[in-house]
Amino acid sequence: MIFDAFFKALAQAGDPRFRRVLFLGVALTLALLIAFTAGFVWLAGWLVGPEVSLPLIGEVTWLSGLASAGSFLLMMLLSVFLMVPVASAFTSMFLDEVAQAVEDKHYTHLPRVPGTPFWDSLKDTVNFLGVLIGANLLALVLYLIFLPAGPFIFWALNGFLLGREYFTLAAIRRVGEAEARRLRRRHMGTIWAAGTLMAIPLSVPLVNLLIPISGAATFTHIYHAVSRR
Repeated sequence: MIFDAFFKALAQAGDPRFRRVLFLGVALTLALLIAFTAGFVWLAGWLVGPEVSLPLIGEVTWLSGLASAGSFLLMMLLSVFLMVPVASAFTSMFLDEVAQAVEDKHYTHLPRVPGTPFWDSLKDTVNFLGVLIGANLLALVLYLIFLPAGPFIFWALNGFLLGREYFTLAAIRRVGEAEARRLRRRHMGTIWAAGTLMAIPLSVPLVNLLIPISGAATFTHIYHAVSRR
């Protein structure tokens, strides 16, 4: 069932609505990371100040530039690490559009459902973004402690989080929040496995930017498959 859903999603990758969501997700992600990097660099320079008095050296003026450069490099490193989780969170904001495109092609017997209000989508996206970033930053400690197992920790963690979120959002459109959570609990093993399948290509540059879209479509198929059961 998981592979059937995944390959159906890949076969629809050329859908114009998929491309639109991909563009919006990547554009919003880059805008957020650029703004956050600029703010972090400015804050580092402001905290250090234009001049610092060091013991035995006296007044120096280059620490502010060094702090700004160091904070910039740190943010570049974190941006590479956080790019995909952030893009995945933003994609969830437009999941309605992806799910509707899937249903228009594969589930034409179903009536259309009203889209999720923008502010509700924004609230869910902000919450999910916070969970994704927080969990991945905390997991950095585990990556460093259990270095050889780092990729497996990354796949398992993001597979769980992405699968849980995308399945819930796909199900809520049709059956509401309470029933979506019931279905999620009942089929958590399948959802986690499908989320892990989605998380594994996240380690591949460029390919990883396409995964949130195909993942959203995959979980729309999975929702319809498990709901029929």
